[in-house]
Parts: sequence; structure tokens; C-alpha cells
Amino acid sequence: MLRFCTNAVLSVAAVILLYLFLWKQRGGNLVVWILVRFLHYPHEQAFLVYHNYFRGYKEIFFGAAILLVFIVLLWRLFRWITRYFNEVNQGIDALLAEDTKQVRLSAEMLPFELKLNAVKNTLKRQKQETALAEQRKDELVMYLAHDIRTPLTSVIGYLNLLDEEPDMPAAKRAKSIHITLDKAYRLESMINEFFEITRYNSGQIRLSKEPVDLYYLLVQLSDELSPVFALRGNSVVLDADEDLTVCADPDKLVRVFGNILRNAAAYSYADTEITISAAETKEQVVISFRNKGNHISKENLSSLFDKFYRLDKARISDTGGTGLGLAIAKEIILLHGGSIDACSEHDTITITVRLPKMV
Repeated sequence: MLRFCTNAVLSVAAVILLYLFLWKQRGGNLVVWILVRFLHYPHEQAFLVYHNYFRGYKEIFFGAAILLVFIVLLWRLFRWITRYFNEVNQGIDALLAEDTKQVRLSAEMLPFELKLNAVKNTLKRQKQETALAEQRKDELVMYLAHDIRTPLTSVIGYLNLLDEEPDMPAAKRAKSIHITLDKAYRLESMINEFFEITRYNSGQIRLSKEPVDLYYLLVQLSDELSPVFALRGNSVVLDADEDLTVCADPDKLVRVFGNILRNAAAYSYADTEITISAAETKEQVVISFRNKGNHISKENLSSLFDKFYRLDKARISDTGGTGLGLAIAKEIILLHGGSIDACSEHDTITITVRLPKMV
């Protein structure tokens, strides 16, 4: 609009200047000269023609001149506008290009430049996330095939053995049945975990919140898992106030802390302590689980709570986890309105759970 108004003012100013400094001073002489020189009019007749047809209709010529100048300036204005459209078009092409170059537009188009670059960065991030999801899906297929096949193969093997040897000694038969049952339970547990994470993601899980004595819950859970810690000589040290209370679903909270502690036991150095500390802040109750273990890179830390992620890719066995323990823990904490994160420094891995204070 500013340029349009400026064009209008410039049009009038240009015609006035032409009239005052060119037409008014020498315009009549120029017309007479042209009539005499090229049309061979006598000087007097040429002057009469100028007087009757040019000077008498000078307002028309004046208006036509304004219109002509205005059209020229308007054409320039439209060229400016179409240049901006061309820039936007080039920006869209750059947006669709699969490269890391940022979109560059003129200074007047800075808002469009910022938005196009924001969209390009978003598309790039989404593409990376899609590629990662595709990779995870492929890994999931591999894990599921191996994890389910391993106990299933054992079940089938022992059942075939029982079928082929009807006269098997009672002791050996009992042992085979016991192993088969353990493998079947293992298979059932894995399938239940797969379905459980699906229910969390679809919002089908409902919490039954009540006041929970956090200190007592942590003590009880540490005692229950002591055989797991004893396998590698680990022990648990609890540092928490005895009057800590949170409003939560106790069964789900046991699941969260149990998953974290089992994970700590699996990846701790042998004969080291696993420390549990809990404290109350102004708005939250913070529970931290620390264990000594191999350093975890930032890239792996960011994926620690992803579904089917395993820190040690070689841990694919009938005794290994499904990679859902920490993912389920995260979903439960999020349902409680809290947060969970992990850090690794100086061979110390810390998983921190934050829950809203009980009101």
C-alpha cells in the first residue's frame, strides 16, 4: 500500500515537473517545429494547429501523461509483487529439497523465511523420527521372533521328548515338565508385557490412587528383590525420610520401582551398592536410583525409555528382558502426572522419578 501511494504521488509529481520545466517552456515550439519540419505546414498554420488542438486540450494531454506515468510506475509495482511471489515459490522448492541448506529470502520476506525454515526443520526432524521408528520396527520384529521363538522352541522340544519317550523315568519326566512349564510361563509373561504397553499407549489403563507410604514400599520392594541383587553380590542402600507419602496407585508404583531396580541389578558392576534416595521438594517427591555401571552415551540415554530398546543388543535370550520394563515405567509415571529421566556420569547411572506431592 505504501508503494502504491508512493507511485501515485510520483506520477503526479513527474507530470507536473515535465509540464513546468519542459512542456510549458518549450512544448509549443516543439510541436510547431515538428509540424513544419515533417508535415511541411506553414509556420502560421502550424501555430494555429498547436493553439487549437494542443493548447486547447492541454488538460486531456496532461491527464493522459499522468495516466501513462502512473501505468509505468504501477508496472514496476507489479514487478515487485511478482518478485516476492517468485521468492516464495523458490522458498517452497528449497523447502522440498532434501538438503541441509536454509531457505534465504529478501529482507522484506523475513517472516516467510523464518516460517519456511521452521517448517523445513520440522519436516527434517519428522523424517528422522520416521526413519528411527522404521528401524525400531525392524528391530522389534527381530526381537519378537527371537524372544518368542526361544521359549517356544524349548516348550516344543520338551513336549516332543515327553511324547517320544512314554517310558521316561518319573524323575526325568518331572524335571522336563517343570522346565516346560517355566518356559511356558516365560512366554506368557512376555506376551502380557507386549499387550500391557499397548494398553498404556491407547489409554486403557486406569489408576486407583490412594495414599502410599513411600518409605515402607521401597523397603518392602528391596527385601523382595534381594535374591536378584545377591546373584552378583549387589546390595541396596535406602536413604529416605520415613514419613514420605504420595498419592498414587500402589500396584503400578511397585511395577515402576521394580522395573528400575531389576534394570539396575542387570547392568551394575558386581559387588556394588544400588542407592535409593527419596526426598520432598516444594512441589514434588523425588526418588533417585543410583548404581555403578558402564557409562551410557547421551544417544543411548535418550532412547533408554523407548519401547523395545535394549542397552545391550547382545542380551537377547530367554532370560533377557523384552525391552519394555523402562518404557512401561515411563508410561505409569506419566499417568501419575510425573516425570522420569536418566543421566550417566563417572560410571554412575541415575534414574530419577518425580511425582506430584500429596495434597
